[in-house]
Amino acid sequence: MDKSGLFGELTRMARTSGAVGGMAARFAGNRLGIKTNKSVHAGDLRGALGNLKGPLMKGAQLLSTIPGALPEEYANELAELQANAPPMGWSFVRRRMTTELGAGWEKHFRSFSHEAVAAASLGQVHRGILADGRPVACKLQYPDMHAAVESDLRQFRTALSLFNRFSTAIRQDQVFAELAERLREELDYEREASHLRLYRDMLSDAPDVKVPAPVEAVSSKRLLTMDWVSGRGMKTVLDANPTQEQRNAMARALFKAWYVPLYRYGVIHGDPHMGNFTVRDDYGLNLFDFGAIRVFEPSFVKGIIDLYFALRDKDEDRAFHAYEAWGFRGISRETSLVLNEWASFIYGPLLRDDAHSIQESNDPAQGRAVMERVYSGLQRTGGVELPRQFVLVDRSAIGLGSVFLRLGARLNWSEMFRELVADFDVDALAERQAQALAAARVPPPLQGV
Repeated sequence: MDKSGLFGELTRMARTSGAVGGMAARFAGNRLGIKTNKSVHAGDLRGALGNLKGPLMKGAQLLSTIPGALPEEYANELAELQANAPPMGWSFVRRRMTTELGAGWEKHFRSFSHEAVAAASLGQVHRGILADGRPVACKLQYPDMHAAVESDLRQFRTALSLFNRFSTAIRQDQVFAELAERLREELDYEREASHLRLYRDMLSDAPDVKVPAPVEAVSSKRLLTMDWVSGRGMKTVLDANPTQEQRNAMARALFKAWYVPLYRYGVIHGDPHMGNFTVRDDYGLNLFDFGAIRVFEPSFVKGIIDLYFALRDKDEDRAFHAYEAWGFRGISRETSLVLNEWASFIYGPLLRDDAHSIQESNDPAQGRAVMERVYSGLQRTGGVELPRQFVLVDRSAIGLGSVFLRLGARLNWSEMFRELVADFDVDALAERQAQALAAARVPPPLQGV
């Protein structure tokens, strides 16, 4: 059974309520000094959220990248959650395809795989061949995901409010607002099709990055059909021990895939984990999963660039004003200095003007130590409310850094960044952005839902 409708909603609410309640209770005990087997409980939580296939998992993943937003044992477990949910069976797929394309939907295809080739939090992917012989990937949304999103968001809001009672260092109201808006947008596969068109345009001058084209004739709001593109998973590639040149080629393509859209168009892909791209035979990349896309105001992109130069030049005034452009409100100069430590860690690879790995040491203790100091500093200076614009930029930087580290690439990251922003102009970005969004028919963002 699909467990859709009211029964499925009640079952889901019971499971998420239990997971969130246990998380909150454990969090409270941790803050009050109660010693329990935290790792076992965190592992159980990870299993529960992974099996739910849903947005609560995405929210937990996102919080795991923010200093002090979750207890360490939860952050470590939830950071590992990715697209590993088990797929639904053929009877479910057949009913869902009939719902989206109507009775006799099979006439659109010469073949359609009964088994999913990939499963994620909101849907699963099947391989097909269209009637005209075109190989495609069909991303089919699970049933009743709108209800699931709203149920999970309610639980997520409850969890955040409980966390905030025990810690004032990070205030997360805007984090929740951003997450809610992006998740609701991810449910609309017609919007995601427009993001495919947008990225194909923005990366048209990057031959080492391929974005599949959507097939609108066999797509809907809950079914996205796109070109099938062949490639190998990064783990498979790394297991074959590629050369340093090949590692650098993959990293260079990944850098372009994320940062050409950001610095040239003010657009970011908010989900950079390794399941969202594959490696081509020439060590370029195929890029996937365009649900979590964020369009920024051009002035915010200027703030990102200003913060880089402020950190490079140790210009505290420029850094303070850059945080204002990011959306940090009412922060003190002392809080700005604390944020500088976190920013210096994130921007670190860009501040060295030579070829080097993204992190010279593989010891994760360095990142944890920085996060702990930042968290303590924010507590000492009265805390901070994270602006919405911070959320996906931080997630992308952390996620990409992890992938670059796995690749073992050695590049002059600073030089690549400076080439991208050398002719930066706010008005020129605004014009490029408006033209690209209009050409791709990207709908305006959801607000106030």
